[in-house]
Amino acid sequence: MRVIFTCGGTAGHVNPALALAGLMRQRQRNVEILFVGANRGIERRLIEQAGYPFQAVEVSSFHRSLRPKELRHNLISLRNYFLAPRQARKILRTFRPDLVVGTGGYASYPMVRAASGAHIPTAVHESNAIPGLTTKLLEPYADVIMVGFEDCRKNYRHPERVRVTGTPVRGDFFALTKEQAKERLGMDDGKPLVLSFWGSLGASEMNRQMADFIDLEIKRNRFHHVHGAGAYGYPLVQELLRQRGIDLSRELMVEVREYIYDMAVLMRAADLVICRAGASTISELTALGTAAIIVPSPNVTNNHQEKNARVLSDHGAARLILEGESSGERLLKETLEILSDEALRRRMEANMAALGVPDANERIYDTVMELLRREK
Repeated sequence: MRVIFTCGGTAGHVNPALALAGLMRQRQRNVEILFVGANRGIERRLIEQAGYPFQAVEVSSFHRSLRPKELRHNLISLRNYFLAPRQARKILRTFRPDLVVGTGGYASYPMVRAASGAHIPTAVHESNAIPGLTTKLLEPYADVIMVGFEDCRKNYRHPERVRVTGTPVRGDFFALTKEQAKERLGMDDGKPLVLSFWGSLGASEMNRQMADFIDLEIKRNRFHHVHGAGAYGYPLVQELLRQRGIDLSRELMVEVREYIYDMAVLMRAADLVICRAGASTISELTALGTAAIIVPSPNVTNNHQEKNARVLSDHGAARLILEGESSGERLLKETLEILSDEALRRRMEANMAALGVPDANERIYDTVMELLRREK
């Protein structure tokens, strides 16, 4: 069996494909896998680190700007628009796949469409609550579309092709119980743990708010707090705290890190997470059943993060605060309200878990294998 996975742009698009590819290797001894993505995207690094062969198609986005730099970018994108389909058809002729699976990003479009034109079975996985542009464009060409939540089905013109599979979460998120995770972190003293992060690079405005949050919280000393400030945000938070006369080396309950390397352990141990609303984070929260306060990024395509967050807030699983309405003081107020009301937090956890699909990888695998059997 030969399978092409096509994805890119963000880790949230690449990780579901890597998870499914890994399961296929376990279950199918004779499977041959090829990944296809953009030449300059994050996908090449992630895929090659995972040990899979990679081929590139020349794809890039269009920018809505008349500045000379952006116009040059759009001319390159226009060239790629005509070049990518030929590259995709060449890859199909050379690799001869039995199945093509797209998991998001611009690179998915030429590969899935070319496969459909060649009458090769095609499947698309959408991690976000609302379909992105690529998924919208591919809907007529996909034999099946896999989504994270039942609520997503209504956003498609062909709901009969939609399967609710969830989004895969790495297995190490479930390696420990909550109690074991707290013990490993040395935070098993009965006080709750709050985990906060805004992404690997950080977000300057939200890190400023988190500095205010930390300034206010250390006066109360009611909970453990680990904050991942990100590469850009870490020096900012350190400087803002220094200006307030705060020495974190003396604060045993608060820890600020540049990057969180043990995210699986911290997410498992956390009683409350304060974060953005990327697709991967949403899938982790729902799989673990962890209450959350979510401040979606306003700087993403099609406002995906707010739409993701609203699915959780509408089900009573998370508190949604828009960035323009957020502050360190408000974040702390919401945090203390949730942590001080155990019944409320338990309801949020139950509502979050009800949205989760712990066996998402199995469901996706079963869906694509059923598609293959049906086509044969």
